[in-house]
Amino acid sequence: MIVVGAGPVGLTAALLLGRRGHEVRVLERRPEPPGVPRAVHLDGEAVRVLADAGVATGFAAVSAPGAGLRLLDADHRVLAEFPRGPGAASMFHQPDLEELLRTAVGRTPGVVLETGVEVTAVHRTRRGARVVTDRSELTADVVLGCDGARSTVAGAVGGGQRRLARPDRWYVVDLLADEPLPVWPGVHQVCDPDRAATFMPVTGLRYRAEFRLTDRPLDLTAELARFGAQDCEVVRATEYTYGARVARRWRSGRVLLCGDAAHLTPPFIGQGLGLGLRDAHQLAWKVDAVLAGAPESLLDTHRTERAAHAVALIRLAALTGWLMTAGGPRAARLRRPVARALPRTLLAAGTPALRRGPWVDRPRIGPSRGVGRLLPTAVLRGGRRLDDVLGPGWALLVCTTEVPDLPALPGGARPRVLHRGALPDLGPALRDRWVLVRPDRVVAAVGPRA
Repeated sequence: MIVVGAGPVGLTAALLLGRRGHEVRVLERRPEPPGVPRAVHLDGEAVRVLADAGVATGFAAVSAPGAGLRLLDADHRVLAEFPRGPGAASMFHQPDLEELLRTAVGRTPGVVLETGVEVTAVHRTRRGARVVTDRSELTADVVLGCDGARSTVAGAVGGGQRRLARPDRWYVVDLLADEPLPVWPGVHQVCDPDRAATFMPVTGLRYRAEFRLTDRPLDLTAELARFGAQDCEVVRATEYTYGARVARRWRSGRVLLCGDAAHLTPPFIGQGLGLGLRDAHQLAWKVDAVLAGAPESLLDTHRTERAAHAVALIRLAALTGWLMTAGGPRAARLRRPVARALPRTLLAAGTPALRRGPWVDRPRIGPSRGVGRLLPTAVLRGGRRLDDVLGPGWALLVCTTEVPDLPALPGGARPRVLHRGALPDLGPALRDRWVLVRPDRVVAAVGPRA
């Protein structure tokens, strides 16, 4: 199969598929990695995807815990503060992550990265696709488009994109300090319609500052001085237009989209790269199952599951940004109570549950009992992670020696059966007779109460 694009999403998709025994060719138009930071934050859910790709230890070495979020008013007075618990958020320098993933690809059998290769067209065929590059033509049983916001693969899939909010212009500055700055170690969000801003430590002596562009000229030195960063080296400064859109189509046969090729989100809740990694995680096992004989219709769930999830988070990010930055003096008076309530909900709830579908057996009415959400993470005796014990495939957690009759799993998969007595308590929503867990750690179904 072919993955187009060697950013973090494309490399992670290749690793997930390579670790399942598939031969994967990654095509990247750039001869070398761009070497500039873009994403700087991942939540705990996205870090679990990296762990499944086999780079958990390496990522821990190049990342730092995220301390949380502090909301400031226009005078930099604290409106509210929301600390994060251990493992809930990680800060990182994207070139470090890309180097880590490229190294992992280089040592994964069957996975090959080819750089300096530009994909110019993708044509769907009856059993896959024909990929045209500036060097040759290739055939593949599956093509994943992880080639970013100007995706060639998305153009081949067709359908255009649906805009969810107006674009917003920001100036993004990456900084390197000589010594640690005397600032709170989490993300600072300045809720000021005249000059909304974000400032955050990344890793080591790296910092990121972002300023919303308006009709008023930006005095960068003065704005950085408000965070004590006026003497930092400016490593990169560039204007970004943050989009809020989602592809209308995610699939044409066995040509599928992931990451920025499928959606773009404002940065306010830090979900841009995380959304793409979850795309890859939830698609990898479905592609694996289809190639093992599962019906092609399983690939339809890629859009129905991921698009709804992406739309929910993109709208939430756009709403959060508007509440934090819009309006005049009257809005500023309302901002404090809103600021106290909204991020607490965002930080506590996790990402939205997947909607009911073929492999999300949520009840039509009533509580979901954890179905459609990620199985809670846990550390077992001896320091092993629950995800490692679950293995790369399906898992069935049971309370008794009785194993329920389950529907045939995609591709003839057989779940690993684990007794709940050997596992930590997974919370009240999952205290059921049995819990069926998908390969992407999403709870697919639960049995009746014991």
